[in-house]
Amino acid sequence: MPAFLSSMLDALAGGWNSFAENFYICFIKNNRWQYITNGLGNTLQVALCAVILGALIGFLLAIIRSTHDKHGRLGFLNAIAKVYITVIRGTPMTVQLLIAYFIIFANINNKVLIAILAFGCNSGAYVAEIIRAGITSIEDGQMEAARSLGLSYAQGMYRIILPQAIRNILPALGNEFIVLLKDTSIASFIGLDDLARGGSIIRSQTYQAYIPFLAVAAIYLVLVMIFSKLLGILERHLHDTRAKEV
Repeated sequence: MPAFLSSMLDALAGGWNSFAENFYICFIKNNRWQYITNGLGNTLQVALCAVILGALIGFLLAIIRSTHDKHGRLGFLNAIAKVYITVIRGTPMTVQLLIAYFIIFANINNKVLIAILAFGCNSGAYVAEIIRAGITSIEDGQMEAARSLGLSYAQGMYRIILPQAIRNILPALGNEFIVLLKDTSIASFIGLDDLARGGSIIRSQTYQAYIPFLAVAAIYLVLVMIFSKLLGILERHLHDTRAKEV
């Protein structure tokens, strides 16, 4: 065997042995893999609950804002909604999380609940503007036709306007939810044992950053890919449904 080939094989074998040893130290030894799995569970819990809360808040704010824009109603509620959206969108998510933990919910010991509320309220402001843009993109004649058929304003909004608006804004909503999923990594600022903090704990115990942080990044990437795939399936389903209706 040529000398250069033998040296290359020895280098590859040495690199693999070093990687296997470091992998054992980071994840297998002392069951350190539990930091990752427990953190992943908290991350998913916070992300999913915050998405639901953000969607509910955003939907409510969007209805108030769009109703005021088109009909001039709900002036007081619209003013409150505008202030809320301006404040949330104008301040960093990290600062909002710290304010929620140290000031607003200082007497609550449940860090997961605080993170859900903070991320959900933040997402709600962005979702509200996305949904409002979708509602205002629908022609006014759609609502007028619904009212002429005997539907109330609420029924026309629920049955006619919103289904069309959701189809139009689904990609933007999906992007917002993906951003929210990745933003949950800052929950470690309040000491929540999320996925990112799990990697940081392993690094502090093993003094190795390469493997744990790459593993954390890979897990986030897989989560985003899965969510994007599900979103694509939903988009195709809505597109097929719309094509059948036409």
